[in-house]
Amino acid sequence: MKFVGCISLLLLASSAVMADMSRVTLYKRPDDELIAAHLKRERDTLYQMLNMKQDDTATSTAIAAAVDSRHLSSLRGSAQKAESITIKDYANAQYYGVVEIGSPPQSFQVIFDTGSSNLWVPKAGCTHCGNPFFGKKNKYDEDASSTFQEDGSDFEIMYGSGSVKGYFSLDDVLLADDIVINGQKFAEVTDAGGLGLAYSLGKFDGILGMGFTSISVGGAPTVFENAIKQNKVDLPIFSFYLGDNGPGELTFGGYDSSKFEGDLKYVHLDAATYWQITLDGVKSGDYHKESSDKITAIVDSGTSLITGPKADIAKLATAVGAKANIMGEYTIDCAKVDEIPDIVFTIDGTDYPIPGKSTVIQAQGTCLFAFMGMDFPPPGPQWILGDVFMREYYTVFNYHDQTIGFAKSKK
Repeated sequence: MKFVGCISLLLLASSAVMADMSRVTLYKRPDDELIAAHLKRERDTLYQMLNMKQDDTATSTAIAAAVDSRHLSSLRGSAQKAESITIKDYANAQYYGVVEIGSPPQSFQVIFDTGSSNLWVPKAGCTHCGNPFFGKKNKYDEDASSTFQEDGSDFEIMYGSGSVKGYFSLDDVLLADDIVINGQKFAEVTDAGGLGLAYSLGKFDGILGMGFTSISVGGAPTVFENAIKQNKVDLPIFSFYLGDNGPGELTFGGYDSSKFEGDLKYVHLDAATYWQITLDGVKSGDYHKESSDKITAIVDSGTSLITGPKADIAKLATAVGAKANIMGEYTIDCAKVDEIPDIVFTIDGTDYPIPGKSTVIQAQGTCLFAFMGMDFPPPGPQWILGDVFMREYYTVFNYHDQTIGFAKSKK
């Protein structure tokens, strides 16, 4: 898509706060749910190992499989079709908000995810979509919407544990209170088995991807791109404020300067697929990562933790006193949380420290180090800056200029 003229960063800095903005409240899952999931994975893995009667080679294979099936964002190999390159498991996704589809509006809790690009919700009659007793899902009923339009083309996304399938349809989508995107192409999911039990038990119904159309399954234009095309937002930007112990806020068409300190600092994207940038380095204690080669990272609201190359995360964990478990996750002695040094990401010459305490998710007597080792094949990123990073820094995503702005969030 093309725009007439250019919106400079100076113009954004002076006018974005005064733009006509719309806001969506983002609700945060309790930390104890994340810790409970972590402890369950650990118990299940140990149980599997104790009950194995094969040789040591088989045991090693089982451990590796357990590590590879962790419920975190996982980019798929580049050898797959473009429609299946991405996507993730959302068992650890922490923030969700409301979107409405159809006329009259049908409400859904969705993860607003900058690491993917499609909108999907479960269809009435969907298989593996919760149950009446727990994890009940809101389901889209096309017969109940006067603005529904048939498409019918197939939709499928590959996840770590399997696929999520359905078909495309079109309908009006309402963001916040007053942004109506007409004729949005979205997916009605008929089988959500690929997300596993975590989806059935989770608090969200679907996903609203906020990446770029270049990684959208089926080439469906993203919700936000259509909002821009239909002149439904004053400025082609959206902004995240992630609440720490309370709700956060997603702002469309501008940013809220009352939510951050100082000035926004913008960095240009390395690639307009995910919201991908480059890092100058990462450091903490005696760990210091710099490279003459490009260090890539995506800013991803759909990932709770921060991920990096396995070798680097192992060194970083050692530097802060965290220890790996059999699944490759790291925990730290809760009595030593106050001793954790800041972890500093340097982006375009500016340091963005994360306080040591903020790198730990604590509940039920367990302190989970919020960094995970993941090796993605090219062209996947080396690092994922998830909610742990975004809680510290108000984040502005500029679709037109293809930049991301950061400023210290107010607590």
